[in-house]
Amino acid sequence: MASSKSLPSAYLFTPSPAILARRKFANKVMWFCCTATTVIAIVPLLLVLGYLTIRGLPMMKPAFFLEVQPAAGETGGGMHHAIVGTLMIVSLASCIGLPFGIMGGIYLSEFGANRFGFAVRFAADVLNGIPSIVIGIFVYTIAVLPITTATHGRISFSAFAGGLALGIMMIPTIMRTTEEIVKLVPMALREGALALGDTRWHAVLKIVLGAAKGGVITGVLLAIARVSGETAPLLFTAFSASDVNYNPTQPTASLPVTIYNFAISADDNWNALAWGGAFVIVALIFVLSVASRYATANRQ
Repeated sequence: MASSKSLPSAYLFTPSPAILARRKFANKVMWFCCTATTVIAIVPLLLVLGYLTIRGLPMMKPAFFLEVQPAAGETGGGMHHAIVGTLMIVSLASCIGLPFGIMGGIYLSEFGANRFGFAVRFAADVLNGIPSIVIGIFVYTIAVLPITTATHGRISFSAFAGGLALGIMMIPTIMRTTEEIVKLVPMALREGALALGDTRWHAVLKIVLGAAKGGVITGVLLAIARVSGETAPLLFTAFSASDVNYNPTQPTASLPVTIYNFAISADDNWNALAWGGAFVIVALIFVLSVASRYATANRQ
């Protein structure tokens, strides 16, 4: 090791007490600014969640989950029809978005180092930024209007159309998340599987995807959380209903649309039910977010 005498003079400089004091003061100022901006960002979220809890939590009674929409002017009732409809539509959307998103992400990660892969990535990014109402109008044009024309003017809103709209919205999120997660899997796993005589696709589906399943599940849960609160696409596709509907070819109620209808109503009971529905949606998104973090923690 070189002695202190052989070191350049720059390494022997000792800050004066005044410089040290200025540095400590600047450090405290920056720490205070970072803390203050964090608090400013969190406070509105806490206020919204707190107010939503105060208004929505008192509605969490058995009747809210077991009864359907009451008539205007009546008391009581619940959102059983909207909860069932939301579960049906999101399930249909998952059946569409999951296979296309996961398989597309695997393709981009393993075989997408070409112009076609670049085009798919670009299209996924553009689709992810398209407003949801535009997707709703698109699905209305291709899935609702043709059936309406074929049935001589009978408007054919349906849970299928709503699931198609939400499924399209899920695809880019799942695809890009799956691509990035699969890229993190060590190349040694792929090489080991191929060295043992496995085929490329079998190695990817069984070995690579198995190693990346925690991250893939995280992307799926985040995509479901995103579409669960969408209202605009469902106004043009699934529309709404005042009773429970188990037929996916018929107009179907959903929590976002029902909340919208109840919130703009002059009926106080409907307004109270809207707060309860909003609380349920936020609770659902919170549970999905926690589950995605848990899946990510397990993967790490």
